[in-house]
Amino acid sequence: MRFVLRTTLVLCLVLGWGASSFATEAKEVPTVHGLALYDEPALPADFSHFPYVFPDAPKGGSMTQAAVGSSFDSTNPFIIRGTPAIGIGDIYDTLLVENRDEPFSVYGLLAEGIRLDPDRYWIEFDLHPEARFHDGEPVTAEDVVYSFHLLLDEGNPFYRGYYADVESVEALDPHTVRFEFAANHSRELPLIVGQLPVLPKHYWEERDFSSPTLARHPGSGPYRIAEVDPGRRIVYERVDDYWGRDLPVNVGRHNIDRLIYDYYRDRDIAWEAFKAGVLDYRIDARAATWAIGYDFPAYHEGLIERITVPDGQPSRMQAFVFNLRRDKFQDPRVREALNLTFDFPWLNANIFYGTYKRTESYFQNSDMAAEGLPSDAELELLEPFRDELPERVFTEPLPIDHPEDLRERLRLAYDLLIDAGYEVRDDTLVDAESGRPLTVEVMLYDSGMERVVQPMLRNMSRLGIRGTLRIVDINQYLNRLRGFDFDIVVGQFPQSNNPGNEQREYWTSEFADSPQSRNLMGLENPAVDALVEQLIRADSRQELNTVARALDRVLRWSFITIPQYHSGETRIAVWDKFGYPQPFPEYGLDLAAWWVDAEREAEINQRLRRR
Repeated sequence: MRFVLRTTLVLCLVLGWGASSFATEAKEVPTVHGLALYDEPALPADFSHFPYVFPDAPKGGSMTQAAVGSSFDSTNPFIIRGTPAIGIGDIYDTLLVENRDEPFSVYGLLAEGIRLDPDRYWIEFDLHPEARFHDGEPVTAEDVVYSFHLLLDEGNPFYRGYYADVESVEALDPHTVRFEFAANHSRELPLIVGQLPVLPKHYWEERDFSSPTLARHPGSGPYRIAEVDPGRRIVYERVDDYWGRDLPVNVGRHNIDRLIYDYYRDRDIAWEAFKAGVLDYRIDARAATWAIGYDFPAYHEGLIERITVPDGQPSRMQAFVFNLRRDKFQDPRVREALNLTFDFPWLNANIFYGTYKRTESYFQNSDMAAEGLPSDAELELLEPFRDELPERVFTEPLPIDHPEDLRERLRLAYDLLIDAGYEVRDDTLVDAESGRPLTVEVMLYDSGMERVVQPMLRNMSRLGIRGTLRIVDINQYLNRLRGFDFDIVVGQFPQSNNPGNEQREYWTSEFADSPQSRNLMGLENPAVDALVEQLIRADSRQELNTVARALDRVLRWSFITIPQYHSGETRIAVWDKFGYPQPFPEYGLDLAAWWVDAEREAEINQRLRRR
């Protein structure tokens, strides 16, 4: 086991302190194989593979999936410009990798050893000397340093918030890199820097990183780009001589030879392609299809399997997002009124076959979701911002007590709009002072949500609101998002069991006007900013839960979105040629652990040819 001395020991030498001071201040920092957020990683240093994989899984075959409602014009996923190809992350290795059977523990991938300062002011990684990029060049500490600065200087604004507390990165030798932290407040930060994708310096330093490209650039991961058909298809092939194939974190994983993504502009056409055997795998997000759509020969013949995987993470918040940069959405009474026009009970009964639940919390189905009145610990966090927050944050319980009956909801919505300074003239809701009508445009790039949007627009029209739906192509959609040229869009805010630095990009003022950040609504709220920083600094599970509940409470009473629905599970349909270990990992599906059953694949292909 390798050891290093802490910074305090080095200071002793520089300042000329005596041997006794040196001895008392010095502490050895052990080199370890993994890190956990709060405790110790579950797997020992000599673990042979992740517990949920089949270590002797066969290699070979292919998996074809659909990318629906989108296109791509770039193989660079790290920048603002362009639309990146799906699946491109498979070509990159990171320093550390998660075990999906633990809530947040990471183990060495590019890094064979880890040293974390007990006071959490720095972390060092020893790289595997045998690590190679796809072009045969070694992965070095200089590549790590270069990647970090490249992503911060020219990458998506997300990285600026994600790595905000990293003060410096230094290559100590060709295979050792050290990250220094500005403060030790973020318990998650050492694990976060381990998720850094490492790019080849020798390749990118001669190219324009900030511009979209369709080049098949090298990574160091288990797959390389094999085919690029812009806007139509991208194919990744398994790297036979992948440097890390025998690492414990990779044993039994990355088994399928070719990962193929075909692009479809219409989900109904993609559905027909799946039924015909053109596609192998689909996540079935449409309740009606799952409930009644599998009445066709291939399913009845047993060629298609349906799988339900319970969600181990908090249910993702999917919502209609208001653009708070527009004056008409500044008044929370208007936003609450528009919330009331979303009639979930009707949708669930008439469109979703009763398969969904209404999403209420930004941390739904977890101990981080706020309930009832704020606890004493929450109040202590919220009290400094009492003058800036709605009184209801302190005095009214969650979930919000809105009527279930649509007429009652619309009556309440009308009262809120009148209270906000609107009135009805000639069946149109207008601002009482300016006479300007209240108009709302919902922008989508996929027609699949139209059946959800139209009933809401009809309810808005009953209040005199002029609501419209605009469906645009993906490139126009992205351009309008970057220019903040929208009223309402659909946004998704996935959460892990350990939210941290990514919350800055979701909610904080720093990212309110950053193009392509995930703060779609342009939220600027000092209380939210402060709570996010406290969430990042949480030093125990209990403290993290408390701060998350306080943040959840503020976000929900601010009505910055119209929350939609969730199922609490992932519904998957596949042509029955795949093997996969069971039970599934507790904290998320790992498709890398699947494999192709060659005999079953041949049987299915033969039966498809006979049709």
